[in-house]
Amino acid sequence: MTGVRAPWAADPAASRGRRHPEAPAAPRSEFQRDRDRIVHCTAFRRLEYKTQVFVNHEGDLFRTRLTHSIEVAQIARSIARRLQLDEDLIEAISLAHDLGHTPFGHAGQDALAACMAPWGGFEHNLQSLRVVDELEQRYGEFDGLNLCFETREGILKHCSAANARGLGEIGERFLTGRQPSLEAQVANLADEIAYDHHDVDDGLRSGLLGVAELDSVPLFAAHAEAVRARFPGLAERRLIHEVLRRMIDERISDLLAETGRRIALAAPVDAEAVRRAPALAGFSPGMLERVRPLKRLLRNRLYRHAQVVAVMDEARKVVSGLFERFLADPALLPAEHRIRNAAIGPRAVADYIAGMTDRFAIREFLRLAGDGPAAQALLNSPLAAGALAARRDPAA
Repeated sequence: MTGVRAPWAADPAASRGRRHPEAPAAPRSEFQRDRDRIVHCTAFRRLEYKTQVFVNHEGDLFRTRLTHSIEVAQIARSIARRLQLDEDLIEAISLAHDLGHTPFGHAGQDALAACMAPWGGFEHNLQSLRVVDELEQRYGEFDGLNLCFETREGILKHCSAANARGLGEIGERFLTGRQPSLEAQVANLADEIAYDHHDVDDGLRSGLLGVAELDSVPLFAAHAEAVRARFPGLAERRLIHEVLRRMIDERISDLLAETGRRIALAAPVDAEAVRRAPALAGFSPGMLERVRPLKRLLRNRLYRHAQVVAVMDEARKVVSGLFERFLADPALLPAEHRIRNAAIGPRAVADYIAGMTDRFAIREFLRLAGDGPAAQALLNSPLAAGALAARRDPAA
């Protein structure tokens, strides 16, 4: 924590604690310890090779889940400092929020959710909590990372009532309508700011979006006009960067103003009062309206672009194919996952697949498919470049 902590900020000294008691890690705070454990865990490193919008092999400069998480943490920490929140907690939440994401982004999640429908479904947000609570195997005394309640609370952004009932204290707020900490609320909005703007950047870099299209979006156009007036003849890549950083600044400034207004109105005396109040972090109605055309453009022209859809369709086949093979023959799983499969069934298969990187999932699919028609279909698909790379690289 840097600077003065506001009364409504989470206090590491007053944390609700860990699932397994541990001695303090002075001079680090409890939230600093959580942040450090997240950065050093295996699931965090895997994010380097997991899709954000574009599959890892499609370009070296596109965002991955790792770079996305770092950008979220940077935005969230900047906001936390202005609101006098705990910066270490908000950074820990931001860095951990996608630890449970599948390979191939939301396409992989959708495929795995369909596969797991008979066994309780699959949701990457809940899977992130499973990663830090159970799946990371680093310590002799406990499974998982044994993070503080406040960090775990922030990781679990969404949860169905059915799942919440089985989660004990961490799931209570989804049944009672209470809020998480202000750090968790801000981290969730920082995630939105990050992906809205870096998806624009990646869409432009890919050539699937054009600056002319974005000039039809008022939020982009207003800043583009100002940049062009100040820097006539600026190269397009520099123009894009200048516009996007101004857009991000406007979103952050609005979030700070609106959140400050709500805090002043609610006057929370401590972090628990934040949980009892309506959501305190948020954008103004005007900003929500300004952002809507940008989100619509991204949805219709990038996420649903034929090129992206074609790649993601093949990605779904990879995830579904892996699940079907491992479910039919658990002996194909690595030893530790065979043991877990014997104990918890198909959930162990989902855990194994969710932990895969894009390229490892492709390589495993090809290994199991051999020279059969499924392998040939993949090699002839839009994922072919990644599939070939995976076959040449046994360490993928």
